[in-house]
Amino acid sequence: MSSTPESSPALSSVLDVVPVMPVVVVKRVEDAVPIARALVAGGLPAIELTLRTPVALDAIAAIAAEVPEILVGAGTIVTPGQAKEAADAGARFLVSPGATPTLLAAMAGTGLPFLPGTSTVSEALAVLETGVTEMKFFPAEASGGAAYLSSIASPVPAARFCPTGGITAATAPSYLALPNVGCVGGSWLTPAALVDSGDWAAIETLAREAAALR
Repeated sequence: MSSTPESSPALSSVLDVVPVMPVVVVKRVEDAVPIARALVAGGLPAIELTLRTPVALDAIAAIAAEVPEILVGAGTIVTPGQAKEAADAGARFLVSPGATPTLLAAMAGTGLPFLPGTSTVSEALAVLETGVTEMKFFPAEASGGAAYLSSIASPVPAARFCPTGGITAATAPSYLALPNVGCVGGSWLTPAALVDSGDWAAIETLAREAAALR
């Protein structure tokens, strides 16, 4: 993967695994494996599990152990320590909402593919200067959306993005049509009401609809 020279050759690019990367918040560790299995069944064999809850690392470990067919990653990496903790838990890629030199170094140090967060041209250029070409665009809708990414495709052609934040099933195609977008981050795939009720079939259906967007 072009994000880091230490990446495993088996994974050419996190951006090319699925058209919609499920961005998931797990509040109960017992929900992690059923969510992952529903996403796989729906045709989305990847998940970005955010480190926003106390059980997130345990949830990553459970998915890594019990659903090996899914590419499990850790999102909302905001400290260097979290990068190592996520890697130790079994995450296979990392995603951060922003990028500082220290955080970039910590994520690169894990040897895992990673998507550092950017929201301006200067931030994207700063990340490119480190040799990383694939990044998160966050918060996507609040930062200018698809129109913004379209406008920087020509002047900054080396950067490829996974825009995340405020994107819906209806707006995702406008992003996916852009040459500098590999996938979009989607939190709509695992709404809290469906997770709380254990409606894994409904999540599978949402995943199947998202998988068909490309």
